[in-house]
Amino acid sequence: MTSSVFDSERLLFTPANPHNDAIPLIFAFPNEYTVGITSLGYQVVWATLAMRDDLQVSRLFTDTQEQIPRQPEILGFSMSWELDYVNIFNLLESLGIPLRASFRNKQHPLVFGGGPVLTANPEPFAEFFDVILLGDGENLLGNFIDAYKEVRNADKETQLKRLAQVPGIYIPSLYYVEYKTKDGEIKSINPIAAEIPEVVQKQTYRGNTLSASTVVTEKAAWENIFMVEVVRSCPEMCRFCLASYLTLPFRTASLENSLIPAIERGLKVTNRLGLLGASVTQHPEFTELLDYISQPKYDDVRLSVASVRTNTVTVKLAQTLAKRDTRSLTIAIESGSDKLRQIINKKLYNDEIIQAAINAKAGGLSSLKLYGMAGIPGEEAEDLEETVAMMQTVKKAAPGLRLTLGCSTFVPKSHTPFQWFGVNKQAEKRLQFLQKNLKPQGIDFRPESYNWSIIQALLSRGDRRLSSLLELTRDFGDSLGSYKRAFKQLKGQIPNLDFYVYANWSTEQVLPWNHLQGPLPQSTLIKHLSEAMSHFRSGSEVK
Repeated sequence: MTSSVFDSERLLFTPANPHNDAIPLIFAFPNEYTVGITSLGYQVVWATLAMRDDLQVSRLFTDTQEQIPRQPEILGFSMSWELDYVNIFNLLESLGIPLRASFRNKQHPLVFGGGPVLTANPEPFAEFFDVILLGDGENLLGNFIDAYKEVRNADKETQLKRLAQVPGIYIPSLYYVEYKTKDGEIKSINPIAAEIPEVVQKQTYRGNTLSASTVVTEKAAWENIFMVEVVRSCPEMCRFCLASYLTLPFRTASLENSLIPAIERGLKVTNRLGLLGASVTQHPEFTELLDYISQPKYDDVRLSVASVRTNTVTVKLAQTLAKRDTRSLTIAIESGSDKLRQIINKKLYNDEIIQAAINAKAGGLSSLKLYGMAGIPGEEAEDLEETVAMMQTVKKAAPGLRLTLGCSTFVPKSHTPFQWFGVNKQAEKRLQFLQKNLKPQGIDFRPESYNWSIIQALLSRGDRRLSSLLELTRDFGDSLGSYKRAFKQLKGQIPNLDFYVYANWSTEQVLPWNHLQGPLPQSTLIKHLSEAMSHFRSGSEVK
């Protein structure tokens, strides 16, 4: 792809003119341009950096780039997807930078990373970054650049020790991890010097002006879309959910001061609008927002809405979306079993799911996508049967509405009450059971790859011993087989796949991210875990 992709960009901000002594910085997205430019996080960070006159910013993707400085001082990566680590390796090599931070010297740029994957659990990738930014970039980014400027001409050790003092900045090389045995549990994680903080606290932005697109382009994966963040985090707090627990508290953008001005700005350059957030319809003024978008002057606007909470699907919402060129709606139900929904704290009942389908159809939508999960801790065979029965009922209640059930395997995530559970070894069979029972009913069943879930679990619960494994898997090719082959080669030097993926961990165990503090203390997560387990059937074990 040539640099002409940048020509079709319509910017919604004014980049600064860098002054003579500006810091040369590369900001990379480890995937193709069309994927990277559709990431709201990447767009916002890039614009924030490009609006500073003390930085000379160049963008880099796997298939295209802006002009790269000969001697960049800082190289940043925005990481939204675990498996993009392979592309990070490729991009580092293409720039002549050693993969491991410990092999770099003052001649090499300072390599930093941020984004949802690294905020959740940076440890599998810790050896490859000099600096990791944990949490929301709003304040963190500026604090990072300002602190770097203070030590710009110092040696690397001085730079890293200074940056470690900034809240939310994690310098992996300044922490020493000790293991009980080479292939066993972690014994302790400690800073290597007294002046380094023992715990790094994830940063939370508490303002009520949330993010909106800084660029609109036809080359984006969602062509010409202008995205607005309506809410951040989710008030539901489902026990497995990283999007809720890691990003707490739930914040809503101000309608008057944030949402409406942003939408007006965006709709001057495009007629495609995307409302983003884990639970957009729970914005307290969502009805007013819909009314605003329903004005005749926006009749040609095509509207997309991220996942919505089931009991907020009204006929009015469906009508607004249908009129705005949206054919379907997405709701997360997780399961058709009341017991399982109690375990995961999903405050939802089957009749609400049925009503959502009826309302979607009445409002003129042609399809409804539901999201479920197999292998939830405490799940038994009858829970899956209840999901099948519920899907049949929904189909009968809203005949003619196209029903899709997307289904993933439960994957434990850091900083959630379910971080201690392993993946259920029966999950693949359970996905097959759902497929077999739903397809003949004319319900479109779309299971997520079970093998990909295994890799996701490995990376979401991994520690820094996985760095050797990640380097090997890249050499072996990127399949599940390559991970198994790499584990075989490293036998005795690192724990096995079972330890990371399937084992239930003890709440006494030192977790790989114990020195990285999310929004809630461990004691609260343990309380939420025991509340969940109180709903397990007596005698039922998490397999």
